[in-house]
Amino acid sequence: MYMDPQTVQPDIGSQPQASGVAGAPQNDVEVAPNGNLYDVIIIGGGPAAVASAVYTARKQLKTLVIAEAFGGQSVVSDDIQNWIGDKHISGVDLAQKLEAHVREYTEIVEIKNEKAVLVISIRCTTGEERICDFEVKTDKQTYQGKTVIVASGARRRKLGIPGEDKFEGKGVAYCSTCDAPLFKDKKVVVVGGGNAGLEAVQDLFQYASEIYLIEHGEVIRGDAETLGKIKSDPKLKEIILNADILEVVGDAMVTGLKYKKRQSNEEKVLEVGGIFVEIGSVPNSEMVKDLVQIDEHGQIIINFQHARTSHPGVFAAGDVTNDPYKQNNISVGDGVRAALAAQAYLLDREKHSPASEKP
Repeated sequence: MYMDPQTVQPDIGSQPQASGVAGAPQNDVEVAPNGNLYDVIIIGGGPAAVASAVYTARKQLKTLVIAEAFGGQSVVSDDIQNWIGDKHISGVDLAQKLEAHVREYTEIVEIKNEKAVLVISIRCTTGEERICDFEVKTDKQTYQGKTVIVASGARRRKLGIPGEDKFEGKGVAYCSTCDAPLFKDKKVVVVGGGNAGLEAVQDLFQYASEIYLIEHGEVIRGDAETLGKIKSDPKLKEIILNADILEVVGDAMVTGLKYKKRQSNEEKVLEVGGIFVEIGSVPNSEMVKDLVQIDEHGQIIINFQHARTSHPGVFAAGDVTNDPYKQNNISVGDGVRAALAAQAYLLDREKHSPASEKP
């Protein structure tokens, strides 16, 4: 069941579980040969994951961070202007600062540059017959822990056309809130006629000189009221429907977008200096899709008060969740919340003897 984030959140842990895991028999496995049993395993390397790691470290929780890289989606941005505390910072610099902060706590935080591929609920066999709870499999090995914080973020849904990857960060952008100021006095095109596309047009009004909106379908799918507002602004020069996007063109930077009108098969190049791709994002939730509840968009459903998922002991933060506001600064707060919630969960477990311990 998808919960409206504007309503009061019930205890997610009391809701029906995802298929086949929570509430099902756990697998009995031996503790990892190296004897490592982590208090918290954090999946991800973006702002949410780093904030979680800093707080679990300061709470003296034995922590493992599994991240292919640090920085999150903003690593490709040349100039981030809304990271609180820095008026201007590049995505690369932000990534370096995030990683450096985590590495301040290497006496209690381990970092593995690996890709998490699966999280399962298990029952470990130890001398005290205690519950181990989770096994996180990566592309290289397997780790065990008492709790898991999924802060794996999301990846922007791409057009998959020639030139898109080549000009990413050189005129191709995926976040109007982040990058609109970089296109001051430039002609830009927004690809996508959903609400994200309409909101991107609104973000760009105060910066761009001309704006074009292009949509694959026959109609604009976004909110009718928002559409009416943007159509009344003279900066919106044209809405192009029934268009197949073919190629991003340019030299050192983007110079245009090639598309084809489906009705006439005529190919055109829209001469612009910026392309905002606003066709949605894909949460990196595949590793827990059979463990916790996810919504129809692949987002992990959480209790917003405590960052809990539907499976006890699994918490989530940042863009991988159903939080409607996908922003770095919000992800940091989400990560802190998840870390504190994981600590509270572990403290509550300590109140029970190993024989009666329950999640």
